Amino acid sequence: MLTIESLTCWLVDIPTIRPHKLSMATMGCQTLTLVRMQCAQGVVGWGEATTIGGLSYGAESPEAIRSAIETYLAPLLRGQTFSGVAALADKMNASVKGNTFAKSALETAFLDAQGKLLGLPVSALLGGAITDRLPVLWTLASGDTDKDIEEGKRLLAEGRHDTFKLKIGARSLKTDIQHALAIKAALGDGVSILVDVNQAWDFTTAVKGMSALQAGGIDLVEQPTPLWDRQGLITLSQRFEVPILADEAVATSHDGFALAHGGFSGAYALKIAKAGGPAQALKLAHVAQAAGVALYGGTMLEGTLGTVASLHAWSTVRMQWGTEMFGPLLLKDDIVVTPLDFSQGQVSLPQGPGLGVEIDFDKLRYYARH
Repeated sequence: MLTIESLTCWLVDIPTIRPHKLSMATMGCQTLTLVRMQCAQGVVGWGEATTIGGLSYGAESPEAIRSAIETYLAPLLRGQTFSGVAALADKMNASVKGNTFAKSALETAFLDAQGKLLGLPVSALLGGAITDRLPVLWTLASGDTDKDIEEGKRLLAEGRHDTFKLKIGARSLKTDIQHALAIKAALGDGVSILVDVNQAWDFTTAVKGMSALQAGGIDLVEQPTPLWDRQGLITLSQRFEVPILADEAVATSHDGFALAHGGFSGAYALKIAKAGGPAQALKLAHVAQAAGVALYGGTMLEGTLGTVASLHAWSTVRMQWGTEMFGPLLLKDDIVVTPLDFSQGQVSLPQGPGLGVEIDFDKLRYYARH
């Protein structure tokens, strides 16, 4: 049992190592919304909520996440005692609709505190890790074909990654296809290339794009159509051999059930932020497993806290398409004492109690928005 005494929230702005171009925004800085949960039992839990490009990606901005926590969720939870995340989630959902990013930060902080109290890693609280090393790809998203090829070749030579995702959808279909296939040809047949369209195509454009990408040897296409076009996504998944990765269209277990029931074949991108926390994301994973839909560990380009929270969840299920938990590598700095161990296309799961990471308070104060 944990009794929540206080919750403190920060907005932390950290520059990226290079511009990161998406269909809806180009990022030069990432804002982490961090939460510190002080519990009466003498333990402290940390959580993170992170989104992309302010409000260009979704309905929750960093400022709105902080406001939801401080104005609504913190007063709701202070002084309350919970036996686990199910009771915590039930309390939050009963009084606050939506706001899954904010809820994810709080569920993460609670799991971190509970793990520290019990002397167990978060993965143990979620069912137990079946692996302590997870595959992690790298996204080539400078927006410049030659720069992306150079970056990909360098990372291959360093032995850091052998699978890459490309961000397209911001330019014309012809330009995007040429960009993707040029990178695929330059990096070679032995390298796996995934493409993320970030909802940028209508159905007709998606048919043309999918046909060209399939012919060019692309291995997976993520969310080509808008999240509301569920039938379009299902039809594309049945029409083409190259698998579709549903991302924005599948946030919860209910979304996953509806897509699978409609005949979707492909994979689901799990994200703790869109589900409402690590435990909530696993509800979607279990629906996918029952329906025979493959899994992929998605990121909102979190720092180490949010990345580790995701990794603890992903470690408890089979991730057929691996993960993209490279967020900390995209940031010029972070607010933890010990960085994650990325090597040979994989990342190691921290083994300490709770999340297994320690906050660097000097860096937190330096990057925190005032």
